[in-house]
Amino acid sequence: MKLAGERQGASRALAAGVGAAGLAALAAGLLPIFAKQAYAAGGAPIAVAMARTVLAAGLLWCIHLLFLRRHLAIYPFALGACLVAGAINGVGSLLFYVGLSRVDASLAQLLFTLHVIFLTVFSWLDGHRLTWLTALRLGLGVLAVALLKWTGTSDLDWTSAIMLVAAGGLYALHIFINQRTLYDVPAPTVTLYTLTGMAVTVFIGYVAVGLPALPAEPTGWVPLILLTVFTLAQRLTLFLGVKELGGPQTILLNLSEALVTILAAALLLGESLTAGQWAGAGVLAASLWLLTREEHLGNLPRPRPWVQLFASLYHTLTGGAERAGARAHDLPGREPTPSPEIAVETEPAEPEVLELKH
Repeated sequence: MKLAGERQGASRALAAGVGAAGLAALAAGLLPIFAKQAYAAGGAPIAVAMARTVLAAGLLWCIHLLFLRRHLAIYPFALGACLVAGAINGVGSLLFYVGLSRVDASLAQLLFTLHVIFLTVFSWLDGHRLTWLTALRLGLGVLAVALLKWTGTSDLDWTSAIMLVAAGGLYALHIFINQRTLYDVPAPTVTLYTLTGMAVTVFIGYVAVGLPALPAEPTGWVPLILLTVFTLAQRLTLFLGVKELGGPQTILLNLSEALVTILAAALLLGESLTAGQWAGAGVLAASLWLLTREEHLGNLPRPRPWVQLFASLYHTLTGGAERAGARAHDLPGREPTPSPEIAVETEPAEPEVLELKH
């Protein structure tokens, strides 16, 4: 009976993760559309990126202070990881919104979608084992992006393309960093501090380039407000999906955000698809359907939390003989909660540190 209850709970958590990742993809797919509308209303790209991020972070702080105060607590290493991840994604956000201003929304989102390749490589280097089905879905996703991009009719601005691909790489890196943090910290907490680091970074960028213009007319703020709301929704659902599914599966599911952008751009911005791009959309849909065939979906590897990694590295560098790092679960005032996936260390952890490089 207890085992059946545990399985039912795991199934509900997995369903919640898939649903959250799907909602994140829907929200993310609409962000370029609202940004394009804000540009048309007179907003400069960096100003739009700054406003939507700072407003979303401020709104999230209000929500936490009023309703989610229990999710404000975080230990120092995790806080540092969230802020670093946010800063990395903040730089990527500036690159994305500048690149978006120079190409069609659908093309920009498709180039950004290549972040799935970066995250797959990062996760493989971190020891995640990829199933043949995951590899197949990755290949289909890349093929879909190629069809969607190279069968289009518009010319490609290569400078913007490089900026958009780089933005995707930085986005993947910030997911990779926070994937480890999420083993120890609730998703709402990770979202709050990551978005805070991101907001500080984009605001610094906004000031550094001379405070470019925001929309002058009140009507111009409508798409900016929508951009803010959907940014917040995407962030909250994204990290819930990562926590339940892991970064690679969440990002593969988020390939559907490109399809959302293409359809929304056709309906709202007048952009059109060629026959080849529709074929790419079909391949992308097949990649998403194969998600239902993944046998080990939600069975995540359990890397050591940041606090243990830093402690192991410190003792390795200083030659300390003490046990290398305690798990983040075993903070002062908490009972130790060792899991079967992570062996308790009794020796200095030099081999464990080397594992991060294989």
